[in-house]
This record gives sequence, C-alpha cells and structure tokens, in this order.
Amino acid sequence: MAKKTRKKADARSARTYISLSFVSAVFVGVIVWGNSQDIQRVAIWSGLTFIVVLVTIATLALSVKDEPADEGKPRLK
Repeated sequence: MAKKTRKKADARSARTYISLSFVSAVFVGVIVWGNSQDIQRVAIWSGLTFIVVLVTIATLALSVKDEPADEGKPRLK
C-alpha cells in the first residue's frame, strides 16, 4: 500500500481551528476553575475564549497567501 500524503490545505481545515479553540477554552476553564470554583464563571470564560480564539485564527488564516512568491518579483504590489 502506498502511504497517503497530507495535503497542505489539511493543516488549515475547520477541524484544526476548532481543536485549537477547544484546547484554549479548556485551558482557560481550568485556570478559572482553580481560581473561583464557580461553574457559571467557568462556562462564560471558556465560551468567550473559544469564540475569540476561533475568530482570531480564522481571520489570521485568511490573511495568508496560498501561492509562493516568485524570486524575481516583489511581494507587494
């Protein structure tokens, strides 16, 4: 069997964005839980972190060009 090669676009899939956002939300939730031990506060901070990180990663991914630049041409036009 031939090995499957991962495409470059797989690293920027929706699953990756959601996974990174989820990990960030859990991290913040653990920190808030250790500080206040109030489940409502943990849910609010985790939800806000999830949304903010997801929107930030998606926005930054939109700003990246997919095609490599030619060496003879300037990058900015």
